Amino acid sequence: MIPVVTFLGPALAALVTGSFVIESQFQVNGIGFLFVTAIGKRDYTIIMALTLFYALLVALANMSVDIVYGFLDPRIRASGK
Repeated sequence: MIPVVTFLGPALAALVTGSFVIESQFQVNGIGFLFVTAIGKRDYTIIMALTLFYALLVALANMSVDIVYGFLDPRIRASGK
């Protein structure tokens, strides 16, 4: 199960962060479409906020993969060193 979890964590993060391509192609209003529109209008506040949001999603996906590793294999534990 560890290889499956290793693949699914970043894959789900890529699915969420790649939404701006799908939304811009199909003209769906969402966070990705807002991001592309903000780039076109040079609205730096929205660009920075959404970049931070996407970075947070990727970090949470990677952290959740690490937590699931601990449940799947008891030998994998965080050391306090």
